Amino acid sequence: MLSHEQIWSAIDALAQRYGFTASGLARKAGLDATTFNRSKRLGPDGRERWPSTESIAKILAATGASLDEFMSVVMRRGPAPSRTIPLIGFAQAGSGGVFDDDGFPVGAGWEEVAFPGVADEKAYALEIAGDSMLPLYRDGDTIIVSPTAAVRRGDRVVVKTLEGEILAKQLRRQTAKTVELASLNPEHPDRVLGLNEIAFMARVIWASQ
Repeated sequence: MLSHEQIWSAIDALAQRYGFTASGLARKAGLDATTFNRSKRLGPDGRERWPSTESIAKILAATGASLDEFMSVVMRRGPAPSRTIPLIGFAQAGSGGVFDDDGFPVGAGWEEVAFPGVADEKAYALEIAGDSMLPLYRDGDTIIVSPTAAVRRGDRVVVKTLEGEILAKQLRRQTAKTVELASLNPEHPDRVLGLNEIAFMARVIWASQ
């Protein structure tokens, strides 16, 4: 039987694994920043308060973690083993030969970066260069991209066009023929692309800010 302490400790551990404070994870999941505060874990009468299944579902969606990963933390089966994932500069990602037709990293142009806790074996890292994505992503920031994660409206995504252009945007809307992308930098225009112009679109699951 799961205990109150196990569940809350697992949320804290998951937040740390993905580079968040408890309040930062709550905000990332679209919840009130105080949702996971320690003061919220007991009621005024001392009774235990448990996180809702909806809250847990939202933090899994926000981090890209699987339910199995969360439960392994709950059951304290040990931290996720340290592993490396491919890393390449954002500008270099537009070059030919670094992605296959499904948007998975290939070729010899990639470096490796240690990053524990990423369940997607095909995940990769992009290093931001320049200020075109301010204020969200800054020069030197690293974003982790999951080409197998489901992409939903409102997600931050990396898109590669068939012409080799790499974009980091927010998915505003997708229809049967087009994809509408909101710019992360207000000084840069939003984009509307036809599906026949897109090589792949993948979800950003973590950023180093």
